[in-house]
Amino acid sequence: MLIRGWRSRWGAVAVAAILLAGCDRGSAPRLVDKPAPEFKLNDGKDSVDLAQMRGRVVVLNFWGPWCPACLLELPSLMAMQNGMPQVTVLAIGVPDPEAPSPDAEGDYRRFLTTHHVNLMTVYDGAMRVNQMYGTQQFPETYIIDKRGVLRRKFVGAQVWTSAEISKYLQALSKENS
Repeated sequence: MLIRGWRSRWGAVAVAAILLAGCDRGSAPRLVDKPAPEFKLNDGKDSVDLAQMRGRVVVLNFWGPWCPACLLELPSLMAMQNGMPQVTVLAIGVPDPEAPSPDAEGDYRRFLTTHHVNLMTVYDGAMRVNQMYGTQQFPETYIIDKRGVLRRKFVGAQVWTSAEISKYLQALSKENS
């Protein structure tokens, strides 16, 4: 009886481990610890070149005004940027891949104005940059160190002012290039 109970517990642990491994949604993507894919993006109003941000920690956030989770984390992302000037937040706005709007870019621009979004944000209507990173869920955020190496990926809304994230970003910004 004791052996059978022991085996069933270990069996349950093994099954749980296999299922959890299959549930990895990309929090440790293939790009972690590798150079972040570089890009230049110009949406007709704003432009950005990731290579020009070398020497700074970059929080690269993929979001859209149609995404409830993106909107949930936006205030803390802006607060983190305001409180940590040594970190650059770069938000890449994208259209809704499930229900494209005929005026998606206009919706994006109106959202920025209405909600006083004060982050560096550029619109990627072709969704080229998030495809380079393998982003399929929104929001997704990548932390890129001063050398341009992708260090961490977050899937889903985060509280960017949390003690854990603040401590991590502060330590990363103090690392030598």
